[in-house]
Amino acid sequence: MKIEFAPRSLPLQRRLQTASVAQWVFSFLGLAQCCTAAFIILLFTRFWLVSALYAAWWFIDREKPSKGGRRIHFFQNCVVWRYMRDYFPISLEKTAELDPRQNYLVGFHPHGVLAAGAFLNFCTEATGFSTLFPGITPHLMMLSLWFRIPFFRDYAMSGGLIASDKESASYVLRKPEGGNLLVIIVGGAQEALDARPGSFTLLLKNRKGFVRLAIQHGTPLVPAFSFGENDLFDQVNNPKGSWLRRIQHFLQQIMGISLPLFYARGIFQYSFGVIPYRRPICTVVGKPIPVQKKEKPSEEEVDQVHQKYLNELSQLFEKHKAKYNVPEDSHLEFI
Repeated sequence: MKIEFAPRSLPLQRRLQTASVAQWVFSFLGLAQCCTAAFIILLFTRFWLVSALYAAWWFIDREKPSKGGRRIHFFQNCVVWRYMRDYFPISLEKTAELDPRQNYLVGFHPHGVLAAGAFLNFCTEATGFSTLFPGITPHLMMLSLWFRIPFFRDYAMSGGLIASDKESASYVLRKPEGGNLLVIIVGGAQEALDARPGSFTLLLKNRKGFVRLAIQHGTPLVPAFSFGENDLFDQVNNPKGSWLRRIQHFLQQIMGISLPLFYARGIFQYSFGVIPYRRPICTVVGKPIPVQKKEKPSEEEVDQVHQKYLNELSQLFEKHKAKYNVPEDSHLEFI
């Protein structure tokens, strides 16, 4: 295998961009494990009080991920996210105004391998979310498992991430003053197993919990499609029914997270590694779909709104795909 190395004359700007993306990838692949190890190791050193005091704080603060989280504006405006934005680059596009007096539920598609577009657009200010949607505060949902990890939970909450459970979603959506945007990556971890360049397969056909949630709170649904999200990594071939897919599905059921075997480029060479390719991502936020509030909607009512959502998402994709170099004969596939 021929290894192609990055030229030594690579500008400092590009090096900073690569470093910013590397730290972001590491935060998902290794930071959680490092935080857990540090918490345990400190208990057996003269710095044991650090872990003891944190454990007390953790207990007191245990409900925070389900109560809107704790965003830190300094974290969201950190320069590292702007370098990360420019690496791909990543952009955010709106197609309709959102009334800050209302709450909204956004369905984000696709998940991709590491949901780069979702994180950068809704957890940081790198792409100018607050300028595009003034008066709106985004809350991106993340697997509750991550909030059980010491130190890492605080890192996640500082970007506005909240636990992905019904209690957490309801807390955001029932705020009477409005101005809250709940972002759910509907396909979840399972959809990441189908994330590969050129794929437009969405795990959405039987995912209706977010629709029911919107009806129960009378919250408008907003479809969002992230063009280029699946193009960042290649993935080891894992067709449904294969031994690898069965193992991945089994591990997902046990741990709650999927384990896609992905690869792209390295930090110092372009042939192999876990650093994503430099490919553009544009997240297009569609127009709100009005939803009539009903505490206990019937299955038929949920199905009707769900079908309307699928139609709006398909129209959003078809309207913008040519702009982002998607082949004319490519269409969304719902499974």
